[in-house]
Amino acid sequence: MSVDYLVVGGGPAGLQAGYFLERAGRNYLIVESGDAPGSFFTRFPRHRKLISINKVHTGWDDPELRLRNDWNSLLSEERSPLFTHYTPRYFPAADDMLRYLADFAATHRLAVRYGTRITRITRPDDFVAEDRHGNRYLAKRLIVATGVSRPYIPPIEGAELAERYDTVPVDPAGFTGQRVLIVGRGNSAFETADNLVETAAVIHVAGPGSLRLAWRTHFVGHLRAVNNNFLDTYQLKSQNAVLDGHIQRIRRDEDGSYRVSVSFDRVAEVVKEIRYDRVILATGFRFDASVFAEECRPELTIKDRFPAQTDAWESPNVPDLYFAGTITQVRDFKKSTSGFIHGFRYGVRALHRILEFRYHGVPWPRRPLEKSGDVIAGAADAVVARVNSSSALWQQFAFLGDALVVGPDGEVRYHEEIPVDHLHRAVAGGVLGEVDHYYTVTLEYGADHDQVDPFDVSVPRLPQSDTGGLDARYLHPVIRRFRAGRLLDEHHMTENLENEWDDETVHRAPLLAYLRDRTGAGDTVPGTADRT
Repeated sequence: MSVDYLVVGGGPAGLQAGYFLERAGRNYLIVESGDAPGSFFTRFPRHRKLISINKVHTGWDDPELRLRNDWNSLLSEERSPLFTHYTPRYFPAADDMLRYLADFAATHRLAVRYGTRITRITRPDDFVAEDRHGNRYLAKRLIVATGVSRPYIPPIEGAELAERYDTVPVDPAGFTGQRVLIVGRGNSAFETADNLVETAAVIHVAGPGSLRLAWRTHFVGHLRAVNNNFLDTYQLKSQNAVLDGHIQRIRRDEDGSYRVSVSFDRVAEVVKEIRYDRVILATGFRFDASVFAEECRPELTIKDRFPAQTDAWESPNVPDLYFAGTITQVRDFKKSTSGFIHGFRYGVRALHRILEFRYHGVPWPRRPLEKSGDVIAGAADAVVARVNSSSALWQQFAFLGDALVVGPDGEVRYHEEIPVDHLHRAVAGGVLGEVDHYYTVTLEYGADHDQVDPFDVSVPRLPQSDTGGLDARYLHPVIRRFRAGRLLDEHHMTENLENEWDDETVHRAPLLAYLRDRTGAGDTVPGTADRT
């Protein structure tokens, strides 16, 4: 079977890619190893509760705004089906995701071949993917959306002796009265610990470095509040503990118990050996590159856990090999949301637009601003409208941006949702047409936002009269001007409690003044940028 696009993986990212290929009328096929979409969710999370929020009642009618609090729905022009129609639960069950994905694939009649596990990918000319039944699929371009399907085993002596998060029993009764060590300090580790609080005698959760809390860092992959009840049992002295240090060695005694050597980060003890009845590795997952033959095996990065990627989600060493879904988090690792549905759904749409231009000559969608009126005022209004409604800029903060482009003839055009890292190459490559200078429009947190406790009232606050936004630590719009990829100046719109940046005095007027002063202005001193 020969196709232009072969999408490997029928989870959320694979279906999202298939949707855009289907609408564009492209020759594609999705291959999925399971008997239905999203087979990952048949096993994970182990305790069956998702931590992607599902806020059904927002008080908004605007469907774009509603997506800001719907972290599970895939994108479609029809806005159907929506995950919010499947359950009212704020943290939904994994089985709800399985039902939703099956309905999405069926509703949009996506070309998916189930029960098709790819076992080898070669590239004599085009890509050749072979499944376990010996069927072969030829493809000009490959989009890999397989996620992180293998456990990541850290380089710890004796790690093979421990149980793993993906296989350890989840019935807490089996841990009654036992001393348990959980290696890892992510959500899977604390999810496991919380499940054992009522039965285990002692639970230690261990890992190096400082524990990162999502409400402080704004990265949703750090420890979420829904999983941090265990911290109470530690700080209120209920026999449990968080160990800040490195696990050096795991060994078994003759009686079947474990002896674990721990090197602590914050105390003078060099190494302490602690006895446990059970040791569980909850250290995350990694991408499986074993199906690729040597001639087309993608480079790996971040401890070989993810495929390396360019700013267009393409393998740097294998042309025409692209990635979608949670494995694209290498582009904004532990900063934004590419590792999660509510982030990568927009990444997949941007990837599709990149592919449409590269292989089919379709320009990036744009809308010109009317020349007949005050075009600068129109540009300011366009920016204000987008930052107050866009879900893509909201979810993919500092990663996706809109582009306000000024042509040599003074024409002003608005392009939506371009990866910021890719934008400058897109301008240089003519993707956005002729350009004199251009602005990026993003939503961003302040530079030191993860260093400040948002609940500490002693932290200095800005006076209400301030409209500059430069010292904003919370999410706020940022507009930057570039020429030929060089930053010239930038403007910050001041933060707002309700995330509404549309006040005439505080938000729109300063933005309009900035655009009037800068449009058509000369460059600043090379290497500097004027911040307003």
